[in-house]
Amino acid sequence: MTIPRQLPNTITIVRILCAPVFLWMLLADGGTDGPLRWWAAVLFIVAIATDGIDGYLARKHHIVTDLGKLLDPIADKVLTGFAFIGLSILAELPWWITIIVLIREVGITVHRLIVASDHVVAAAWMGKLKTLAQGIALSLALLPLWTVVGEWIFWVNGITMTIAVLLTIASGIDYVITEARGARKAKGSA
Repeated sequence: MTIPRQLPNTITIVRILCAPVFLWMLLADGGTDGPLRWWAAVLFIVAIATDGIDGYLARKHHIVTDLGKLLDPIADKVLTGFAFIGLSILAELPWWITIIVLIREVGITVHRLIVASDHVVAAAWMGKLKTLAQGIALSLALLPLWTVVGEWIFWVNGITMTIAVLLTIASGIDYVITEARGARKAKGSA
């Protein structure tokens, strides 16, 4: 079966467009645990799940593009960034966590855009693991599961968010080290 060449990038762009809709849904009723909160969480989960789908389709059908390599991590960062910001606005997540995550995400995105004319930096395995951890932690934080299973879920949320933040920091350090090594190699061979 042949798929349209632009399908993976279209999925990525749709993920970016879902982010403001998700944030509006999350904040529209003040973050109460009603239907809009559940729908916001479901939209986030579906959108973040497409991260694996677009990449899989692009690799399977040999239609990986530089645009896709650039847009895919940006889409993830926009969606997860909006989730971190929304949870902090609702006072459900400390702002210092959101600020640490956003500094890492914005810094790496800006660097990717700066070097895009030289080379496109594809997501590394640690960055993918970080995105997965953030997706799980944010999904658990967004879903008002405590109304169904009880308050013990807050403990689970705390553990998953801690793992996500630690992986965010570690993957940021890994990115900087990898890019510095690559720059030294390029300088040495020039």
